[in-house]
Amino acid sequence: MMTAHFCNLCGHKVDFRVPEGDHLPRHVCPNCGHVQYFNPRVIVGVIPEWEDGRILLCRRNIEPRIGLWTFPSGFMELGETTAEGAGREAREESEADVDVGPLVAVISVPYVSQVFMIHRGRMRSDHHAPTPESSETQLFAEHEIPWDELAFPNIHHGLEFFFADRAKGRFEIHALDLVRKPSNPDDREVSTGDDLSP
Repeated sequence: MMTAHFCNLCGHKVDFRVPEGDHLPRHVCPNCGHVQYFNPRVIVGVIPEWEDGRILLCRRNIEPRIGLWTFPSGFMELGETTAEGAGREAREESEADVDVGPLVAVISVPYVSQVFMIHRGRMRSDHHAPTPESSETQLFAEHEIPWDELAFPNIHHGLEFFFADRAKGRFEIHALDLVRKPSNPDDREVSTGDDLSP
């Protein structure tokens, strides 16, 4: 759980209590009355596809999970849409210019207070290259995906949804809740999911 010791408006020491009209304990300033809220973080990503069907993955050059593979993704910035953020992450992590398309999946991970918004996208050219965030970038056919070397569960699930939908010839928006952190990194987490498509 995130904590605060001082008010981010007036600097006074805060109390941790349930404010009037609320139902959960919050960091409340007894001096100015300001309530500090801590909310989940939104991570945006894109699965970039080249015209031959291969998709672009990046080998992480930063912690956590350095050396493992991911599609471009990262924290959403203020003032951008999820698609704009996913396109920015593609440029930052791979130098790829990606036309970001519709959502593939929304994955909630409450044990780390994060929500992943994963888009599909089309590469406008075949250019990609390592960056400070990625030690290597590579286009992979589906049968070449390094499934055992993917950095995070959301990457694995996002790719599974993408390839299953592509095989059906119909893309849907998937929802998945990863509700329990695995005790062993090799274990699969407990999950529940729904199809959000109309």
